[in-house]
Amino acid sequence: MPPRKSSYWSATREPRYSLTFAFPLLVLYELLAFSLTHDSINGVRNGADVLLKSLFVVLGGRRGLIVFGVLLIGTGVWLVWKDRKAHGPAVAKYFLGMMLESILYAFCFGMVAGTLTAILLHGPQFLALGPIQNLSLPTQLMISLGAGLYEELLFRVIIVSALARMARVLFGWKPLSAGIFATVVGALIFSAFHYIGPFGDPLELNSFVFRMISGLLLSALYLLRGFGVAAWTHALYDVMLALR
Repeated sequence: MPPRKSSYWSATREPRYSLTFAFPLLVLYELLAFSLTHDSINGVRNGADVLLKSLFVVLGGRRGLIVFGVLLIGTGVWLVWKDRKAHGPAVAKYFLGMMLESILYAFCFGMVAGTLTAILLHGPQFLALGPIQNLSLPTQLMISLGAGLYEELLFRVIIVSALARMARVLFGWKPLSAGIFATVVGALIFSAFHYIGPFGDPLELNSFVFRMISGLLLSALYLLRGFGVAAWTHALYDVMLALR
């Protein structure tokens, strides 16, 4: 029996599209990071990247990074292969649509988050880059690409999913209640993360609220459009902040 065709909107959330679409972002970030630092461990990198890799580095140093890379790419390839086997090959033109979507969402993202922040705080609110704006432009672009990939992987895929599962198992909540709880708490953690470390932003109410709303919007985008579109939207928005 041939695989059943699905619409663009449902198909592009699946691994054969979503993870394949995100893969160039991983390659661009890692190549740019290595070219700037010439080191796979030390040097300036995105904070979520450092956090995800730190356990592997502690346990195995550079070999730990190899294990991390094999797990990350191997899991992605297995998910794409499994999805492709079940639903057939990807339609090439869909990837163009996903990129156009990501560009559109990135342009609208700051306006929507800023408007919602302004409504809550009763006044116009804007987000500055913080201490990383003192870094070179290539470094800012590298961190922006890493934010799209690794922050979405850490906060949306891992943390929000883990919080939702915890709420269902420990509290016995229904999926909707667990999902809302996980999304809100995940957004709080996502916002707080940006004030930690040597390149953390100075803690201010307007930027904290802006980032929390951003976390909610990105969680909604992840659920509705999948990991790939959410990752590229986040990355492109941060790139636009660096270039303005």
